[in-house]
Amino acid sequence: MVNYIWVFMTLVGFVFAMINGTMQEVNKAIFDGAKEAVTLCIGLISILVFWLGMMRIAQESGLLELLSRLFRPLVRRLFPDVPTNHPAMGYILSNMIANMFGLGNAATPLGIKAMEELKLLNGGKNSASRSMVTFLAINTASITIIPTTVIAIRMNYNSASPTEIVVPTLIATIISMLGAVMIDRYFYNRRSRKG
Repeated sequence: MVNYIWVFMTLVGFVFAMINGTMQEVNKAIFDGAKEAVTLCIGLISILVFWLGMMRIAQESGLLELLSRLFRPLVRRLFPDVPTNHPAMGYILSNMIANMFGLGNAATPLGIKAMEELKLLNGGKNSASRSMVTFLAINTASITIIPTTVIAIRMNYNSASPTEIVVPTLIATIISMLGAVMIDRYFYNRRSRKG
């Protein structure tokens, strides 16, 4: 559905540019945007490689395992219908930790694997289980301690202090995470009372 919306918006933009005679500016914007995107991506690669390397060091040193053990009691309360030693729990914890370090790109495959495992726990049904909804809410509004992508973008655009975004991001993501969990629990409890 989103693809149709993007195609529609693009077509409307082209038609509008043709009617107004601004097609030259549209072409220039397309090529300038493509050039800017490549420059931005190359700049992001260095930051992401650094933090992925740090995650690898944390994994090898046992820090990720320690963080997983630390967060396991909290995650057990959020996902009571997922068995403790089920692979879904490991993927959920790994996804949450990767998101905390601002590694959304690294967290995505872990999130997909977590959803696949949660679907298996749900009997392979195409409708979302309670755990799947909770995981999606938490994953979308995850706490971010180090917003690596935003820091990289700010560095690429020569920000005077690219890391000053860390504290506001932490506060905003804690609030969004708490809000997501409260809304998830509210609707779950409401549905439970009806059913």
